[in-house]
Amino acid sequence: MMALSGSALQAMSKGVVITLPVLVLSASVAAFFMFFLLSSLSSCSCPRPSDTLVSSTGSTGVGVSESSLGNIPLSTRKKDVEWVIDQIHANGLHMHDNVLRKGINPRTRAQQLEDLRQFKGISHYDGPESNNYTALPCPGELLVEEHHSNYGEPWAGGRDVFEFLAQSTQLRPDSQVLEIGCGTLRVGAHFIRYLNPERFHCLERDELSLMAAFRYELPAQGLLNKRPLIVKGDDMDFSKFGPGIMYDLIYASAVFLHMPDKLVWTGVERLASKLKPYDGRIFVSHNIKFCSRLGGEECTKRLMSLGLEYIGKKTHDSLLFNHYEIWFEFRRVIA
Repeated sequence: MMALSGSALQAMSKGVVITLPVLVLSASVAAFFMFFLLSSLSSCSCPRPSDTLVSSTGSTGVGVSESSLGNIPLSTRKKDVEWVIDQIHANGLHMHDNVLRKGINPRTRAQQLEDLRQFKGISHYDGPESNNYTALPCPGELLVEEHHSNYGEPWAGGRDVFEFLAQSTQLRPDSQVLEIGCGTLRVGAHFIRYLNPERFHCLERDELSLMAAFRYELPAQGLLNKRPLIVKGDDMDFSKFGPGIMYDLIYASAVFLHMPDKLVWTGVERLASKLKPYDGRIFVSHNIKFCSRLGGEECTKRLMSLGLEYIGKKTHDSLLFNHYEIWFEFRRVIA
């Protein structure tokens, strides 16, 4: 058996001695780490219950009020409406008859257009080089926004459509979206603003609508940098959008009801393979007579042959006027 040295025996007999300063220091360190741990837990960016939505997303499905990236609101919330009502009351505002009033040079759209043609503007350049100071000259008809009256309902309804579709598909900035018949971007401008550059595509047949989109709406709303791909065409040819594009959302607002059933089915057949399986959605507004005219069972068979499934009907309400819109939802069930 190995013998222990004298110093070792002395240490064993005295035990281990911890001085008071060492004890205080150890307690301080432990308290610091406990404080740090609790602070980290309390600042957790855990999901919070979303605010109540103002508009309805129908009886099927549950809408989301915020995207998963940066908590960007996709729709108007109850607290937003309450805030603006409070501002109106705080300022004592009341709606008056919309009559031309003195002192602010009021003009109807027709009068504005005539002023532009005759006087060009209160301050303007003259001479052969007068247009050299304007980077993108815009026709007067577009400047006075005559195209905003081309829809049969207020221009503001475009925001309602965006909010409904964005909620229904849990839209993200990197989502890929295709609109069939985007017109003058009454709806599309809201998608373009929210989505990352080059993520919005559109097929539109009307040349005047395209001119309004390119020469007025995109530059006036500061959206030229978003580079949407908007293509002129009326034959459901989507080849210009690229062969490998897969869409999260394809929608047609009041478009298919103006087209022959045969052409609608041609488009549906071509788009089926471009829709992301299971999570991607096709939304068609107003009615789906192109389908119902075949008969329910025959329509279902034709959709299934394309790998598509009809999910159901939804409605959404308008934020600003007494109006609701009906939408029909489809998804791709075969990869």
